[in-house]
Amino acid sequence: MHINWHEDLKSEHWLQKIPRILRRASVQTNVELTPHYLRWCVKSRLKSSVMATLCLGLFLFLCHPAVVPSRPAFDFNRDLESNSPRYVFQSRNLFQPTVFPNGTIQRLPQTVIIGVRKGGTRALLEMLNVHTEVTAAQSEIHFFDCEGNYQKGLQWYSTQMPFSYPNQTTVEKTPAYFTSPKVPERIYNMNSSIRLLLILRDPSERVISDYTQVLHNRMQKHKPFRPVEEILIRDGQINVNYKAIDRSLYYTHMQNWLKYFPLNQIHIVDGDKLIRNPFPEMEKVEKFLRLSPRINSSNFYFNKTKGFYCLRDREKEKCLHESKGRPHPQVDPVVLNKLHAFFTEPNKKFFDLVGRTFDWH
Repeated sequence: MHINWHEDLKSEHWLQKIPRILRRASVQTNVELTPHYLRWCVKSRLKSSVMATLCLGLFLFLCHPAVVPSRPAFDFNRDLESNSPRYVFQSRNLFQPTVFPNGTIQRLPQTVIIGVRKGGTRALLEMLNVHTEVTAAQSEIHFFDCEGNYQKGLQWYSTQMPFSYPNQTTVEKTPAYFTSPKVPERIYNMNSSIRLLLILRDPSERVISDYTQVLHNRMQKHKPFRPVEEILIRDGQINVNYKAIDRSLYYTHMQNWLKYFPLNQIHIVDGDKLIRNPFPEMEKVEKFLRLSPRINSSNFYFNKTKGFYCLRDREKEKCLHESKGRPHPQVDPVVLNKLHAFFTEPNKKFFDLVGRTFDWH
């Protein structure tokens, strides 16, 4: 008897041929075959070692194990050892904004007003929001400078943004970003081509304005407060440990931002000019953000009662909150002169750094 196993097993109907082949070999079989299950019950006495070897070979062929990969797949959820290099897998697909039925979307901001505190960030945001192609987050998100918020991730950050249409630019402002060391790198990791707005005032005036805000907050809460001269001066010199002083050292903080962003991605708004004549400054902002020229001089009118400009959007008029534009306390001229002298050298360094001068003391 000759059995051509090679040809039979190559046939696509080889499973159906196995019982017939075994009957030709004088072996009694009881075979149950299904597409996914094959059970053999062989009831016979094998009369030769050749037949035993044949059946064993057939059994091993049918139970051939699956191929095992030469290397196990990498588990991306596994923590790497502390001495192993860490890899960051970045993809734009990791963040997916939600599109709503009316066509609006909550997206990550394309522009961030990064500071500076008491420099006029709220005025800048409100004036920019007059533009029909702009939507602005009204509250300060503190995403990049607050660890608790930053750990919530970009998806959470996007849900703090206003609803906008595809042709609109989303803007967020948090003045504390400018002086926070970790923020430039974090914003860069979110969007390296983002456009940043920085509004600055005379450093000395900004310090006094900073003090004024704290003073009013303490007075409202009936808490004690010290005169500005006692805070500004220590041992006859400017108190460099006063936080308001550090916030006005623009040169120091700007250096950190320029490590990640070129100067052409950061537009500096002159806060002093914005107060005196807002329209020319807003024209520059429009141009920097590549917006259509929609803001015009009729959007601003001077409020004699408040002493600063307010907004007119179509038929609606809006002024900044009463907490803005508070009168500053009188400062001892000697202390004020020391403050101006202290900022002279840092201001010159800043002018050289940004290639631009400002009308500051």
